[in-house]
Amino acid sequence: MYRALIEDIFYDPEEIEETTFPATDKDLLILTERFLAFEIPSKVFLQAIAIADYDGAAAFRYVDSYLNTLKNKNKRKHKKLLVLGASTRFDNN
Repeated sequence: MYRALIEDIFYDPEEIEETTFPATDKDLLILTERFLAFEIPSKVFLQAIAIADYDGAAAFRYVDSYLNTLKNKNKRKHKKLLVLGASTRFDNN
């Protein structure tokens, strides 16, 4: 009984340990398919595979984060091109 009381006193929900699992072959295939639509450096791909070797969920978060960053950069480039194109039309008139 005292052991349960001591565990309750020292229980801290912020210190919960997460169990990590390495990615399966199917998970690695899914990670690879996510990268296929984009041109990425091989270093990024190999980093994702290395992370997946220890923690599959973290590898998916890494891939999603990288792809979101890549998509946002492409959107900014397109917006700048549209603004530049509009300003040159006004100068020519």
